[in-house]
Amino acid sequence: MLKSWNMSNQKTTSSNTLMVRVLLALSLPLLAAVITAYVLNTNANIEAASSQGVTAILMSAVAIVSWIMGLRWYGLQGLGLRGGRPLTSGIGFAALAWILFIILRFIFVGIDIAYPQNSTRSFIYILLFEAFATQLWSFGLMFRSIADWRGPLTAAFASGILFGLIGTLLFQENFFDSRMSIIYFVCWGVLYGFIRLRTGSILGIVIVQALQSFTAWVVIATGDQIVPGQAQNLYVAASIVYIIIIWRLWPRREKDYRV
Repeated sequence: MLKSWNMSNQKTTSSNTLMVRVLLALSLPLLAAVITAYVLNTNANIEAASSQGVTAILMSAVAIVSWIMGLRWYGLQGLGLRGGRPLTSGIGFAALAWILFIILRFIFVGIDIAYPQNSTRSFIYILLFEAFATQLWSFGLMFRSIADWRGPLTAAFASGILFGLIGTLLFQENFFDSRMSIIYFVCWGVLYGFIRLRTGSILGIVIVQALQSFTAWVVIATGDQIVPGQAQNLYVAASIVYIIIIWRLWPRREKDYRV
């Protein structure tokens, strides 16, 4: 009986430790962003700074803290920084969503093929801050800590929701704040969460996310000012497509998990 109680107590202690890790993984990068924003506001005029510049600084703080915590707890592979087959598989799954999104972009929103100035700078910004920094926190640190605590499926959904909230607040391509835009970014995030779950890598989805955002909203510029109705229709159609892909990616067996 004493042995059974000790085992139960050990399980409870382990579960509490994992829960604390999840809370720290969520709060410390966020706290770093808040402190950075406060320092910026104290020493510089944030309102005069570009939104890209402020977002880059805040997401850099998030990424640095996530990187330090993730390396200490899980190592590079545990954060999903895997090459080889996991990388190529991630690119393949994410590229399918990218291609379908571009098709929907042509259907629902007016286009104007453009070669904008500073396009290289725009791509680097998207790759480093909207893609890598965001995913290092959501699908790297948060995914792994939640997977250890509540399992991989919960991690795919929870980290996807976090990605969606970040996208709604900070991504340049969120043209209108609406319920549908939140649903769209969350569906996009959950899709990437399932790709992370099935492949074990974030590198492929980082690359494709940057390419998708760059081609859809920088290279293929809007000819006129995008209107809410166009964006809403695109968000609805893309969310449906993402949900279908999530359904196809849903793991049927435990060996399909790649945490």
